[in-house]
Amino acid sequence: MARVELTDIRKSFGAVQAVKEANVVFEEGSFTTLLGPSGCGKTTILRMVSGLEAPTSGDILISGRRINDVPIHKRNLGLVFQNYALFPHRTIAENIAFGLKYRDLPKADIAQKVTEALDIVRLPGVEDRYPTQLSGGQQQRIALARAIVIEPDVLLLDEPLSALDANLREEMRVELKAIQDRIGVTSIFVTHDQSEALAMSDKIIVMSAYQIEQIGTPEEVYNTPASEFVARFLGASNLLDAGVTSRTADHVVLETTEFGRTPVPMSHAGTLGDSPDAMLMVRAEKLNLAPASNEGVKALVDAVDYQGQLARYFLSIDGTQLQAMNMIDGAPFGVGETVSLQLNPDACCALPRADAS
Repeated sequence: MARVELTDIRKSFGAVQAVKEANVVFEEGSFTTLLGPSGCGKTTILRMVSGLEAPTSGDILISGRRINDVPIHKRNLGLVFQNYALFPHRTIAENIAFGLKYRDLPKADIAQKVTEALDIVRLPGVEDRYPTQLSGGQQQRIALARAIVIEPDVLLLDEPLSALDANLREEMRVELKAIQDRIGVTSIFVTHDQSEALAMSDKIIVMSAYQIEQIGTPEEVYNTPASEFVARFLGASNLLDAGVTSRTADHVVLETTEFGRTPVPMSHAGTLGDSPDAMLMVRAEKLNLAPASNEGVKALVDAVDYQGQLARYFLSIDGTQLQAMNMIDGAPFGVGETVSLQLNPDACCALPRADAS
């Protein structure tokens, strides 16, 4: 296992900035995800760690050793790409053994390592087949076997599941995390898929516009986002303009037009600062619907996205648009129906307003 450190890393392509500044530690044996929209800089960071790109400034260290000038073939890294990058005219055994061919190993040792790698990815006995004879999910397992057969210090995965269909992608993410746990290799995973990041990661690095927005566990970045971007990018969120009416050691009280005064736990207001302007955030699944009554806030159901046991509601309160995701038992609320919304203050967050000076 290896510890990877990025210190003041920047990357520019001419006048175009690709990574503004990155200071990150990938702990030994951890599974860390770089998450963000296309073009935010996450793949550029991965390529700099791999040696496919050189940083414009800053240092990259693996196990305390600066590797900026170390060529890719001497970094002992395993790489898995979204297009598998398998050689179609080589057998599975030859594909997996490709990274071992320059390591001066006896043929018997290479064959044993190939067999062990296939066992790890649960595809024993396919050594003599060709990539085109395997399904997409099986090809992705072979690409993973090729990456781990060299016993890498770090495993780099660039959107490896994006080419798979939805059901297979869910199955493979469970398999991939199980394999990583089994071999214990430090892994850096790139994706734009929030569900993959939340399900697989020990730590998530959320990126936007070439810079890091937040670093934390899946629970931290989801439940206590550091910015409006993180709140909107991860999950379905409602963000309402609010004013700060009071603060105590335990709570900050936010006032919104829609819900009045809401005491938000101070532990959910870590990035708020001292501004009198704020945003109240509540996740869609934390906004509870009930039949219209004298309790709660009245809202109109504008649309319903029925998902079996779950329904996603699009609501309005005097022109303010909201979303709620609730479990249902029987029929969901109908379009045009008035419902009562109940807000749990402990499930809310206080965020700085994006346009606050």
